Amino acid sequence: MAIISMTFRLAIAQVNPTAGALVANSGLVQSGIEKARAAKADLVIFPELVISGYPPEDLLVRPSFIRRCQESLESLAGDISGVVALVGAPVMWQGALRNAAAVLAEGKVAAVITKTELPNYGVFDEKRYFTPGDNGPLIKIGPATIGVTICEDIWVDNALLEKQVKDGANLLVNISGSPYREGVFEFRKSKALSAARNLGAPFAYCNIVGGQDELIFDGKSFVLDHDGKTMAVMEPFAEDFMTIDFSGPFEERELHRETITIPPSGEIKTPSEQRTRKVIVDGDEDIYEALVLGTRDYVLKNGFSGVAVALSGGIDSALTCAIAVDALGPDRVAGFLMPSPYSSRGSVDDAQKLANNLGIKTDILPIGPAMEVFEHTLADIFADKKPDVTEENIQARIRGNLMMAISNKMGLLVLTTGNKSETAMGYCTLYGDMAGGLAVIKDLYKMKVYDLSRWRNRKAGFDLIPRETIEKPPSAELRPDQKDTDSLPPYEALDPILKEYIEHDRGAGEIIAMGHDSGTVRRVIRLVDLNEYKRRQGPIGLKITAKAFGRDRRLPITSRYREE
Repeated sequence: MAIISMTFRLAIAQVNPTAGALVANSGLVQSGIEKARAAKADLVIFPELVISGYPPEDLLVRPSFIRRCQESLESLAGDISGVVALVGAPVMWQGALRNAAAVLAEGKVAAVITKTELPNYGVFDEKRYFTPGDNGPLIKIGPATIGVTICEDIWVDNALLEKQVKDGANLLVNISGSPYREGVFEFRKSKALSAARNLGAPFAYCNIVGGQDELIFDGKSFVLDHDGKTMAVMEPFAEDFMTIDFSGPFEERELHRETITIPPSGEIKTPSEQRTRKVIVDGDEDIYEALVLGTRDYVLKNGFSGVAVALSGGIDSALTCAIAVDALGPDRVAGFLMPSPYSSRGSVDDAQKLANNLGIKTDILPIGPAMEVFEHTLADIFADKKPDVTEENIQARIRGNLMMAISNKMGLLVLTTGNKSETAMGYCTLYGDMAGGLAVIKDLYKMKVYDLSRWRNRKAGFDLIPRETIEKPPSAELRPDQKDTDSLPPYEALDPILKEYIEHDRGAGEIIAMGHDSGTVRRVIRLVDLNEYKRRQGPIGLKITAKAFGRDRRLPITSRYREE
């Protein structure tokens, strides 16, 4: 086998597309192509479905949408020169709609590589829209013979990468739309690392960055050399562009499949500035930055001028507000304190202290007078009935009504503040504290809310979230001396049970066998099941765990099945 030592320069454009924004998405691609051309790159790669945005969902069933995606691709191809681009797009190919990577070169679409493995689990529904392909040709540019895969193609056990190398590939590229969840970066990297080491070929991975509804894409694109050593990792949770030189010898292998040969530009390359390897820390900082990005993109991509947050003095609203300020800046965050006769002076003070620390404007809207109106209006109907949770829910719904009125009048998106533990157990009020447009911490268990709050304070160097807010027992303050533990098990006991049941689908017997109290487990499971109807009516929330409520976990509301 011949050895070629010519330099090959790869550019990676880690960009933030938006579903359906075909003109803007094409602009991101055009900008990346121009940067790559200026950097004298031989090839620039973009993420999966960058033209359409990911996931485009049922936009893909509209013929006009597919046609316009195709027109965008052809327009980009018509203008390209001096560099080759690999662009993710939905493409009608061989009589069916494919999730594809189009090779743009010399003024045309020179080749199409199709995704072979279509995920159809969790948040993914690709078999609803696409027909699986058979991969496609190799792309030869100078010394590099490139095997291209798309996202899921490398996540499953198959022989696709091995076959590409046997057929002559000496550089492997994967373009991806892989959403963030805890620990996912190391899993992605392990797949690429195994391929690079076992097949002796460098591996370049390009991922989307940005928020798209409840999904967050973390970027973190990377390049490994043929031994699996990390050459570079791109920015987490931010757009980024880099070039990387493969200046060592390429092994020129015998070709055993269709190969599209594209002459390199031939320009003399001075060594590019090589990226220092970035260390990705998968922990509280990663989760926090994911929530910041998801919040920012949801608000701005949907055209809101800012957000409104109901501040109770509790830790959930405090963390939600801190994330919102970090995402949008204090001028775009408005806080509203809505004390009732049951609100403690300390809670009002804690909420105001938080607002002062964050630099946001607040308004105080006491709900006592509205409570009296409801009590008077319902007096005859409720005359022979004792006060119960109904009166508590009225307070929450008064607040929800006020927040939605503010949203309507001021054009602000209401951020709800419920966490995953409360949402799981139904410890929330429909049309009350569940009223809003985005549930920022919906996928955070309560104990993780504490962890992130403490992490944010460490980052700030002072108690940005007041210490009193973190240390006091959590309470909805809807009746005198109320505590969360009046209605729920302690969160230290509750959260591990919820995680096993929700994320790992373990039954009651299995969870009890792990050492959890039998009565508590059965009570928790019963309440999780009973409150599916509430969750179905609540706002979407940002996904950061392996299984979030919503599109990740789909159960019937009307169901007679009960865990035993």
